[in-house]
Amino acid sequence: MTVTGGEVRPTATSTGLRAYDALLFDLDGTLVDSGAAIERAWRGWSDRHGLDAERVLETSVGRRGVETVALVAPHLDSAREAGNLEAGQARDTVGVVPTPGAGIVLAAAAGGPWAVVTSGTRPVALARLRAAGLPVPTVLVTADDVTAGKPDPQGYLLAARRLGVEAGRCVVFEDTWPGVLAGQRAGMAVVGIAGAGLGATVTPDLVVDRLSRLDVRWSSGTVSVTLRPAGDRGDT
Repeated sequence: MTVTGGEVRPTATSTGLRAYDALLFDLDGTLVDSGAAIERAWRGWSDRHGLDAERVLETSVGRRGVETVALVAPHLDSAREAGNLEAGQARDTVGVVPTPGAGIVLAAAAGGPWAVVTSGTRPVALARLRAAGLPVPTVLVTADDVTAGKPDPQGYLLAARRLGVEAGRCVVFEDTWPGVLAGQRAGMAVVGIAGAGLGATVTPDLVVDRLSRLDVRWSSGTVSVTLRPAGDRGDT
């Protein structure tokens, strides 16, 4: 951490992020493994409309449903199609489970301000959090709350405002490149969860293969997110 004029300022290094004021989590792929449910929804929709499912799935990574539909099928009513897709996903939680370490990290996060910022709608987010047995945060920013999805920073900035925390004092946890860009464009530190969705075009402040590699600790009103020692993988 850095002290400037008596104020402790956040610092980011290759081993961790220290002296931040809030934690903001993406949902799908970060806190919950919902990949199978998402794939079922988009493949079924693609088949019904004669679209290339692989292209649709690739386009959907990190994006709101309405924006994905607009990109891959501009001839369709994106709001109506996305609404139908989201309604189906809220009902289908088969196979939705917490990602490794999500439970322990959220238990630690509860020591201070935290939020979830997702590209899904509120019904989908609530259904998946409950299916995974994870707590529902007081601040939950969903696709319903913004006019532009990730990589636009709107969702993360809104979460910071609702928590009453400066954007530059927040840590974002993301597993996709649009999400990482959204956090960075909001002026926040970003922890990237390595995987296909992260891609090679973004550079988070810290990258891990799973949340269980992280040690989250609150002390004197600020939070630090650091790498666990080698061999200690936490909740696997």
